[in-house]
Amino acid sequence: MSELTKNVQPAGDFDWESFENGNVSTNISKEDQEQAYDGTLNKVSEHQVVEGKVIFLDKKEVIVNIGYKSDGIIPASEFRYNPDLKVGDTVEVYVENQEDKKGQLELSHKKARLNKSWERVNTALENEEVIQGYIKCRTKGGMIVDVFGIEAFLPGSQIDVHPIRDYDVFVGKTMEFKIVKINQEFKNVVVSHKALIEAELEAQKKEIIGKLEKGQVLEGTVKNITSYGVFVDLGGVDGLIHITDLSWGRVNDPNDVVTLDQKINVVILDFDEDKKRIALGLKQLTPHPWDALDADLKVGDHINGKVVVLADYGAFVEIQPGVEGLIHVSEMSWSQHLRSAQEFLHVGDEVEAVILTLDREERKMSLGIKQLKEDPWETIEVKYPVDSKHTAKVRNFTNFGVFVELEEGVDGLIHISDLSWTKKVKHPSEFTQVGADIDVVVLEIDKENRRLSLGHKQLEENPWNVFEAKYTVGSIHTGKITEMLDKGAVITLDKDVEGFATPKHLVKEDGSQAQLGEELDFKVIEFNKDSKRIILSHSRTFEDPQREEKKAAAKKAHTPKKDDSSKIENKAASTTLGDIDALAQLKAQMEDDDK
Repeated sequence: MSELTKNVQPAGDFDWESFENGNVSTNISKEDQEQAYDGTLNKVSEHQVVEGKVIFLDKKEVIVNIGYKSDGIIPASEFRYNPDLKVGDTVEVYVENQEDKKGQLELSHKKARLNKSWERVNTALENEEVIQGYIKCRTKGGMIVDVFGIEAFLPGSQIDVHPIRDYDVFVGKTMEFKIVKINQEFKNVVVSHKALIEAELEAQKKEIIGKLEKGQVLEGTVKNITSYGVFVDLGGVDGLIHITDLSWGRVNDPNDVVTLDQKINVVILDFDEDKKRIALGLKQLTPHPWDALDADLKVGDHINGKVVVLADYGAFVEIQPGVEGLIHVSEMSWSQHLRSAQEFLHVGDEVEAVILTLDREERKMSLGIKQLKEDPWETIEVKYPVDSKHTAKVRNFTNFGVFVELEEGVDGLIHISDLSWTKKVKHPSEFTQVGADIDVVVLEIDKENRRLSLGHKQLEENPWNVFEAKYTVGSIHTGKITEMLDKGAVITLDKDVEGFATPKHLVKEDGSQAQLGEELDFKVIEFNKDSKRIILSHSRTFEDPQREEKKAAAKKAHTPKKDDSSKIENKAASTTLGDIDALAQLKAQMEDDDK
């Protein structure tokens, strides 16, 4: 017998014998009985939230009576949030099904609570109510809070006005919150605890900012450290110490200067009441290092320091904390080839330098390290006199020559015309390459402008003195066509000797044109030692002998016999002045053709 029926007593006048035989009769019809019975029950609809009374509970289930013809059974887990639940308590339930397959009423407390909760959270958002919630656990970016049975999200930034470093300390706590956002489509709720205290802090901030003055020194607590500075809590309002105001020296990481939760004194540098921004300073509480710089330090003195910053244009050297000098890249080497400072120095290098300029008022200092060595141009005439021979390194090319370095700080130029006596160099890259060694001779010194004129061909005797005797006009030599140009061809006569022939002088005896790579005989028709020019002709090697033969034959044909001498004299005597002019013109034309 169940707990619900064991105390029920039978009626004294009930006819049990007729009941057992099925012969019980009443004055009321069955339909009337059913209607009377239904009248004692509550009218409920599915998907409706109603109130019911707990009539039984254990660890597994809770039985709730909602005044319907059957009771509903609900899992005890749906009441886990309420450990004080007991028989007789009134609870809200959601009617899922009036009768399941077993004729059992299906109820849900969780859905009823959830349905009611959405009404409550929407009302709380609309009325800006302060509600209570239970922090269940951590999640990515914040916490999960139970609010009226709904899992709401509490962002980490909305827990407190101060950054939270340990979220776990809040798990299991019941706190007050304000609903700040609801997404009805996805059923998401966002709550904030920070919003509750911001209003109070806002009034507190106004009061604090209203009392601030530039130059005022306050005590604060380091609240947050970033790459660009430190946030300090001044007792309800935050200020920022920019990284450049932490120390007179260079600061790479603010963590090297302060630590979280450290109490420090700061000075008010500036503040904006409207935007509630406060600029703080820490280094301003100590004297400026430039004020403590040795008063006897002057231009020309040698100092020691440490490279703290490198840029392409130079290096900053820290003489003492807060006092730096700049070594420009041009002051790192006597060389005129400006290079990057990284080629000379590295961050952290300990260096010795010479003070070039010193401005205590502007707190600026320029330094040099090349001054630690003697300027090679001071004694240039002694080490590199005119006509002296040296080995240099090719540094750079231009269209007009080659720049070479004799030593660090001493550069010179070999003009393209001074590279070779014989070879026609169109560009220096045809003759040498960057980084190669090349022998040179000093041609000229310009000490004032720090320039050296150098030569390479002058290391050898001018071969054109020899060529002048060998390649006389009219001499014939074997040459090879090595280059074809629009105006003619380049002919290589010897290893270092080249000549030039125009197209009309490249016609062969058979009438064809000489081609690239052919080896032929060429006749020198012009030689100029000063301009180093040799003009050649292949055609003349066979045309000139032919002309000579023709002239000789013509001369023989016109040689007068002894008997005809008188006739010739008479004929010559009869020659007119016009005939003489015509002959002169013919002779001049023939001479032009011979060239």
